[in-house]
Amino acid sequence: MTVAPVRILLAEDHRLVRAGIRALLQSLSGVEVVAEASDGREALRLAEMHHPDIVFMDIAMSSMNGLEATTRIARDLPHVRVIILSMHANEEYVLQALRAGASGYLLKDAGTAELEIAVTAVARGETYLSPAISKHVIDEYMRRVNKGQSSAQNDDDPFDKLTPRQRETLQLIAEGHTMQDIARILNISLKTVETHRAQLMERLNIYDVPGLVRYAIRIGLVSSES
Repeated sequence: MTVAPVRILLAEDHRLVRAGIRALLQSLSGVEVVAEASDGREALRLAEMHHPDIVFMDIAMSSMNGLEATTRIARDLPHVRVIILSMHANEEYVLQALRAGASGYLLKDAGTAELEIAVTAVARGETYLSPAISKHVIDEYMRRVNKGQSSAQNDDDPFDKLTPRQRETLQLIAEGHTMQDIARILNISLKTVETHRAQLMERLNIYDVPGLVRYAIRIGLVSSES
């Protein structure tokens, strides 16, 4: 009996990096790359179109980052599993990915053998984290999960209080877009964008654009090169 290949959507905004990862994935037995995306919005559209088994998702992508795209895939396409691709092994990035609903977190310097292990594990319904991610990161995640969504925890994570639209607005502001640009990109009115900005400033207790940019960089919403 022929086993169906694991169907993969690859979302990565750097073309050369994406080509390299695709080549590694295609070298694996029983794996098929069905589509490629260069940002989170395209990843969402292609996931809805192709219904892949796994999405390999970069975090730092323009317009809509990988964490926001992962959150929406986990909500709207629960049968599609996401493996986050990242250069960062620090606790904040990993916890953000797991909270977003990712099933795996793979560092970009991983070799072919680790890539195959990650695909196999996540395709089986397991969670995979690169061994290079320190044990204390995993322990901290489990502590938070066991603690539950208490009010104290929510206070520690103001980003969780933002709506999806506010998170999109925050990323676009941090990328340097004007209010008019954001209204066009999100297909909403300028007044609505200004309302989102005011609300996210209040919820984050940050009342200037440079502060919003610094916050977005610190939590990994955008890179310092954006």
